[in-house]
Amino acid sequence: MARKTSKKTDQPSPDAMPARVDPCLATLVDRPPKGPDWAYEVKWDGYRVAVHIEPGRVKILTRGGYDWTERFPAVADDARRLAVKTAILDGEAVVLDDQGRSDFGMLQRALGRLPSAVESGAIVCYAFDLLYLNGRDLRRLPLRERRRLLEPLVAGREGAVRLSEEVQAEGEEFYRVACAHGLEGIIAKHQEKPYRSGRGEWWQKITCRRRDSFVIVGFEPSTVPGHLGRLLLAARKGEDLVYVGGCGTGWSSDLSRELRKLLEGIATKKPAVSVGRKNAVFTEPRLVAEVEYRAWTDDWKLRHASFKGVRQREDDATVFELI
Repeated sequence: MARKTSKKTDQPSPDAMPARVDPCLATLVDRPPKGPDWAYEVKWDGYRVAVHIEPGRVKILTRGGYDWTERFPAVADDARRLAVKTAILDGEAVVLDDQGRSDFGMLQRALGRLPSAVESGAIVCYAFDLLYLNGRDLRRLPLRERRRLLEPLVAGREGAVRLSEEVQAEGEEFYRVACAHGLEGIIAKHQEKPYRSGRGEWWQKITCRRRDSFVIVGFEPSTVPGHLGRLLLAARKGEDLVYVGGCGTGWSSDLSRELRKLLEGIATKKPAVSVGRKNAVFTEPRLVAEVEYRAWTDDWKLRHASFKGVRQREDDATVFELI
């Protein structure tokens, strides 16, 4: 896309600064792509934000376009210190745990969603793209060039606005190390592509999925007669069971009916644990579900859990234990 020029100076006319840019979204894939055109970053577990910087004003917009500037005061304050006149940074607002990993539960507490002593000042923004800079719309440029312009602005900073580093490694090896260190996953980005709003193959995400066994302590019926809506699950904690949430995906229509029938056969009026669910049908804790999930919430509930199989609870040692 050619830029307009001024007749008097033959200099490019400034591009209008967008009021909002729909974010580029990564497509979930099973394995990291290979090749020299791909760059890799940590997948942060937080809120996607766009930081708009203008003279005398900083505005922080969520992925959905909501103005959350007041919720990220430290990020807004630090963004004012960047050596730019106008800019739009694309990034992720996170709170880091004591091992430097983004923790969504801590972020929720810092935003006041959960009671906690975590301060809003603990929130940092990891910038991974630069969409607009000093009167120039950069979205037409390849990622490699956008990163070249971004890095001098935020690299090496220890404030609330930081650089999301590109990792120089093979994708498969980086993914293995990321998962081993308890990260949510990695992001792969094609370095020669422009910035395109919406979901596409030029950005890909590869998440680290965890898999463990949990005792089935009940279920919620589906709105479809005879089908299963949600499994209610528990982990061990010492000699007791503790409710850890549930899962409502991972089964076919036929398996849904089979599981419902199986669980109705061990239904009981005496719950093994308290689950706080109005439509719960309690079962004797005799079956174990194999569950794949992404992570834990701050109050020890499963995130993005998916059913993988069921077996008899014969060996408690295989049931996940909370420490």
